[in-house]
Amino acid sequence: MSKAQFSTKERILDAAEMLFAQYGFGGTSLRQVTSQADVNIAAVNYHFGSKENLVNEVFRRRMDEMSAQRLAQLKTAMSAHPGDLDAVLAAFVEPPLAMAQDRHGGGAFIRVIARAYAEKNDSLRRFLSEQYGHVLREFARAIADCVPGLSKESLYWRLDFLAGALTYAMADFGMIKRPPDVTESEHRERAAHELIRFAAAGFRAGQVN
Repeated sequence: MSKAQFSTKERILDAAEMLFAQYGFGGTSLRQVTSQADVNIAAVNYHFGSKENLVNEVFRRRMDEMSAQRLAQLKTAMSAHPGDLDAVLAAFVEPPLAMAQDRHGGGAFIRVIARAYAEKNDSLRRFLSEQYGHVLREFARAIADCVPGLSKESLYWRLDFLAGALTYAMADFGMIKRPPDVTESEHRERAAHELIRFAAAGFRAGQVN
């Protein structure tokens, strides 16, 4: 791909991400995207083919890297700290929180994720399940090894709850705001620490021995 093509594709993705975050998937038209990115509709069709593919690529651009980081950290955790639930949960929690602090669109993407939770978009949910469902399954297996007394049904319920709590923490619209004398990195580390402790207690509760 040439530099010009790369630039055009990235401009379209940046514009779409910002507009999806603000107006949602259904509320954003391709005309709005082309206007924001300063391209014509032919450029969108050339790079993405359809609005559905554009939505998918907005997710793929960030989630491929985030998923790779999660799995790499999980592999390290399982090798260095076998059976350590906190280490497994850290691998799940820390890469997304780091992405949320990325000044190059990370905040907008968090709002896009929130839209995906809120809007009924079966095509997008199918895409995310097909592309990234294996990541959740890897973590489910790792967590199951750490809490063998927990039923599979309870494990998946709690993993769903953790994913929701993580999205909330990433959005940073809760009661705890970053104090002026605390850096973003320190605030993120505290958020990760508290969420991991909270989730670990949840996964350990009510195991059948």
